[in-house]
Amino acid sequence: MSGGLFSGRLGLAQSRVPHADRHGLLWLERGKLHVKNGTLHFKAAKSELLDAGRYDIPYQSVSMILLGPGSTVSHDSLRLLARHGTLLAAVGEGGAKFYTAPPIGQGHSDIARAHACLWADEQTRLEVARRMYAFRFGQILPHRDITVLRGIEGGRMKKSYQIFAEEYGVPWKGRRYDRQNPKATDIPNQAINHAATFTEAAADIAVASVGALPPLGFIHEDSSNAFTLDIADLYRTEFTLPLAFREAKKAIEEPEILLERTIRKEAARQFRKQKLIPKIIDRIKELLHVDDRGSNA
Repeated sequence: MSGGLFSGRLGLAQSRVPHADRHGLLWLERGKLHVKNGTLHFKAAKSELLDAGRYDIPYQSVSMILLGPGSTVSHDSLRLLARHGTLLAAVGEGGAKFYTAPPIGQGHSDIARAHACLWADEQTRLEVARRMYAFRFGQILPHRDITVLRGIEGGRMKKSYQIFAEEYGVPWKGRRYDRQNPKATDIPNQAINHAATFTEAAADIAVASVGALPPLGFIHEDSSNAFTLDIADLYRTEFTLPLAFREAKKAIEEPEILLERTIRKEAARQFRKQKLIPKIIDRIKELLHVDDRGSNA
């Protein structure tokens, strides 16, 4: 397989798509990213994504390389990627962790500028928040007070927890979370905490890859990654809670399993199966009113 083009790429069905018009996420794991004769290569051991062999990496047609566990990267690789504006992030298996925060790059500021403009105006900031709630709840709520909207969200989430608990046959005594001692809670709450962490990692990757501004949240406010939390919450009932309660049920029936590890591996599998991160990227662009399909950049 020496010299073959990486076949397990995600979002690169057409390698000549304009740079700003593709997801361009390239997943690599268990190998060495290095430069040889001026070209980027990945020497891979056998894994779920790749057979063992050497792969030519189309770095000029990639927005972001996601480097998974068991991988190393050479200094020359970093230099080459920086020269061509290709982002590199170290991630957990399947994107279930996000370890690095690459600089906003690619030479385009359209998404960052759209994000800043929508956030800076109080009226448009509220409108984006209302659209986020509409995505989550399937309807546009008439309320225009963010405090009221947050209260409605809390009530609906309380019902959602109960619905998923009943669906998966998991005992549920309410949402509890002690930040000082996360493992003090029961299995369903621990499962929600783990699943939420991994969904946030997927949102981190998507936000970084499009060059949006993590601190500028429309619903969350104080966190340095407020926008990431906003985006992750869009998938709370669609992805996070089903994952959490499904794996909590397994943990209750099989007490010997390691809950965090089990959920992390299943999150990674579902990220790939559902193509979650590309979906999040599209949703971010939709929220920020950025249509880059016609760009020739």
